[in-house]
Amino acid sequence: MLFCNSLIINLSLRCSIRNLDFFFSVKMPTGLDIIFVILSIAEFTIGILGNVFIGLVNCSEWVKNQKISLANFILTCLAIFRISQLLVLLFKSLILGLSLHLHLTYTIAKLMSLLWRITDHLTTWLATCLSIFYLLKIAYFSHPLFLWLKLRLNRVIPVTFLFSLFFLIVDFLLLEIFNDFFLNVYILDKSNLTLFIVESKTHYVETLILLSLTCFFPIVLSLTSLLLLFLSLVRHIRNLQLNSMSSRDSSTEAHKKAIRMVMSFFFLFIVHFFSIQVASWLFLMTWINKFAKFAVLAVYIFPSGHPFILIVGNSQLRQTILKVLWHLKSFSKRENLLQIYR
Repeated sequence: MLFCNSLIINLSLRCSIRNLDFFFSVKMPTGLDIIFVILSIAEFTIGILGNVFIGLVNCSEWVKNQKISLANFILTCLAIFRISQLLVLLFKSLILGLSLHLHLTYTIAKLMSLLWRITDHLTTWLATCLSIFYLLKIAYFSHPLFLWLKLRLNRVIPVTFLFSLFFLIVDFLLLEIFNDFFLNVYILDKSNLTLFIVESKTHYVETLILLSLTCFFPIVLSLTSLLLLFLSLVRHIRNLQLNSMSSRDSSTEAHKKAIRMVMSFFFLFIVHFFSIQVASWLFLMTWINKFAKFAVLAVYIFPSGHPFILIVGNSQLRQTILKVLWHLKSFSKRENLLQIYR
């Protein structure tokens, strides 16, 4: 979420020290750049296929039944925003791997940073809302607050998502403060470049830390949902054992399924978060950093891999994709038979 912002600070530092004509020259991609672009396109394609499939299935069911469940609505919104997120990330990767000179346009840098922050924020919080949904829908605790939230599930999720928009506004304010600093110091006052470089990096580090804190809340909410689901499962199995009943009832299976879903989201989100942090710090040290490109590749894992976990965990999506695969297999067999008889 943050590595796009390093573009602005690195642009100012490099342009203040070196000749602009050097940076606007075209740089031929190396072998590593080509590999990076190919892997980026591959991860992008995988993610697009998964998210488009989820969106199409849920939208078709919505049109057919004239209604949609809360879980499927969250999945549909998540798929739509992840498609946008992958498009922004692919554009970023193509610039990194093929057209480094385009990064020197301040307007493009600011626009990319804004689009990335919006899409990453929305997808992260929608996935967090899905974890909360699983918790309130499946787990059971006798605490009055939990029961109150459980009875108001259809209102808790929208309120949680609206609450997350507050952090998005905070992000925008922090970015504008940093952008104003850049414009005032670099464009209006170029008298002390050494002081500018030191102050710019200091402000960038401070902004980076503050913006990282906005990810703290979805991490805590997801971890809390995971732990409470696990605790609810343990208590449920213990009650079944005390009543000499089988531990393989529908509620137990629902608990295990929800735990797998939340745990997969939590793990992928942690990988996503640390990949962004690593890329941000590497770009801060030097923009042309080959190790940072591998960190960017890891950023794809969350928006590209998580949709397939959601497909496997959702019975409707799983059955639909099995039907699609069966039809594709049948079509392939028919084509092979036609080729033989020809």
